[in-house]
Amino acid sequence: MSTRPATTPNYQRLPAEVFDARIDELRRRYADCDLCAYDCGVDRTVGETGACRVDDTAYVSSYFDHHGEEDVLRGHNGSGTIFLANCNMTCVFCQNFETSHEAQGDPATPEEIAEMALELQARGCHNVNFVSPTHHSPHLVEAVRIASDRGLEVPIVWNCGGYERVEILELLDGIVDVYMPDVKWSDDAAAARYSRAPGYWSNVTESLREMHRQVGDLEVDDTGLATAGLLVRHLVMPEGVENAKGVLSFLAEEISEETFVNVMAQYRPHYEAESDDRYEEINRRITPEEYRAVLDHAREVGLERIEYDPAMADDGTSGLLGW
Repeated sequence: MSTRPATTPNYQRLPAEVFDARIDELRRRYADCDLCAYDCGVDRTVGETGACRVDDTAYVSSYFDHHGEEDVLRGHNGSGTIFLANCNMTCVFCQNFETSHEAQGDPATPEEIAEMALELQARGCHNVNFVSPTHHSPHLVEAVRIASDRGLEVPIVWNCGGYERVEILELLDGIVDVYMPDVKWSDDAAAARYSRAPGYWSNVTESLREMHRQVGDLEVDDTGLATAGLLVRHLVMPEGVENAKGVLSFLAEEISEETFVNVMAQYRPHYEAESDDRYEEINRRITPEEYRAVLDHAREVGLERIEYDPAMADDGTSGLLGW
């Protein structure tokens, strides 16, 4: 099956001089880092580290054809995921803490990341999916530029935590095809406690507006694969129904009722949530009642395109609404 998208990826239409200027501007920001909402201001070019705990070296923990992503990304051949080490958030329940918190990965240049992207395309992957990309934006944009010159022609997916800065997202305009933020919190107190991300909600709402301005609602081709647009994930948390309602209401009322939302039920207590008594309230899985309450709210606010877990919903449906 061909992986060529129905439409030309954004990065192939961006003028070379604009692409190069974006790379230069992003690289400049390593020296007084403001690549994410923490705005640490450290000089990563001399080895200083901030919230993401890494200097200006990009680290890749793994890359492969991922068959566990949303249907619109994985298709038949998988989503070409490139997992970056470290993260600009510090969630106490992180299921990938070995790579996100403990920097397990190998250093990679933009040239090497470009080769990974091209290899994934050659394997038949339907897209290149950068996971935890925010703090490595300069390397990744340069990698896309190199890979594009060498024949990359599948969509770029920006798989992030939503804790972004609009000024940085503007530099990705015309480069990213699919934004996929995992929007965790509408409650700033919960975001600070469980993700150590102060001011999360105000940051993520402005980021969502900018992402949607750039790419619009999710578009799929005639084979059901995403070619461009916004895809939002939300992980339902224990005691998190009201938090989830806040996220879903905002998406329906302030972004678009056509926003594609994956309402995820797979929360498991990992990392500190499993081992630290301070987080006892989230040291359990969610209940079907919690999950169904969130799905009911999604319907009530008019969201049209929802992916969900039919086993947890217990309604005998396919796991997709509005398709």
